[in-house]
Amino acid sequence: MGFADWLRQFRTLHEKAKAGALRGADLTAYRSGRDELARALLAAQRMSLPSGVRPRQALRVPRALQADLQFPDGDVRAMTVDVSAGGFAALMAKPPKVGEELKVTLRIPGGEPLRSDARVIEVRAQVGNARASFQLVGLEEADAERLELLVFDAVLAQLQT
Repeated sequence: MGFADWLRQFRTLHEKAKAGALRGADLTAYRSGRDELARALLAAQRMSLPSGVRPRQALRVPRALQADLQFPDGDVRAMTVDVSAGGFAALMAKPPKVGEELKVTLRIPGGEPLRSDARVIEVRAQVGNARASFQLVGLEEADAERLELLVFDAVLAQLQT
């Protein structure tokens, strides 16, 4: 089977997954396909996979989502610049401290807002702002799945067949 055929089949499974209609072997095949596609994209981006992390969890895609960040010293509204199943990055006027813990609410299109604890894992100063990366902590499995579906929606939108 060629890539175009595989991608068409994967898209079909992805749409069924978004509708909550995958079970058994189809669900296993879909999750395996997500890992394969994510592994290929990570290799293309020359990104290494941290030990113990599934490829589909590490894959980041550019996606602007409203993020309401509740830091101990005040609330901030930001837009994400990229998203993964385990976190996101956002541009911020005031750089947070690495290791700082906070509450976050991500506005996900077509669904309820996703709420989670988060931790600042990296901050890079830029001209006029800072890019902060956040790890979602204690994310419920259903919310991690919602983020993975969002990530693969973005991937599939870029891979036209």
